Amino acid sequence: MPKFRTMRIETPPVATHLLDDPDKYLTPVGPLLRRFSLDEFPQLWSVLKGDMSFVGPRPALYNQDDLIELRTKKGIHKLVPGITGWAQVNGRDELPIPVKVEYDDYYFHHRSFLLDMKILFMTFLKVIKREGVKH
Repeated sequence: MPKFRTMRIETPPVATHLLDDPDKYLTPVGPLLRRFSLDEFPQLWSVLKGDMSFVGPRPALYNQDDLIELRTKKGIHKLVPGITGWAQVNGRDELPIPVKVEYDDYYFHHRSFLLDMKILFMTFLKVIKREGVKH
């Protein structure tokens, strides 16, 4: 999943919200890129290639075994990952893994053009208001 680098190379390989002091690992332009979710912009290439969708469950990090396991049990892993998703607009970094999976599962069973449009609109509002982003 291509992204602009916002964290230094020596950052431990865990989700940002699990770091004790994530700010110390940010690159000089990292805060600006993250504030406006500009680090996600290169993922548009993945959408054009068909590897990602605009809406779907966010890709898991390679070491998020708990998230991967729960998604696999519910069949969510079959969905094309998205730049944004139902879990992102309902809490993003603030959600514990099991709750995130429940949102992903809801999306899996209720996918529709209208739900996708709602998620895209909510994403736009969340980015503008900077809601749900811890780092």
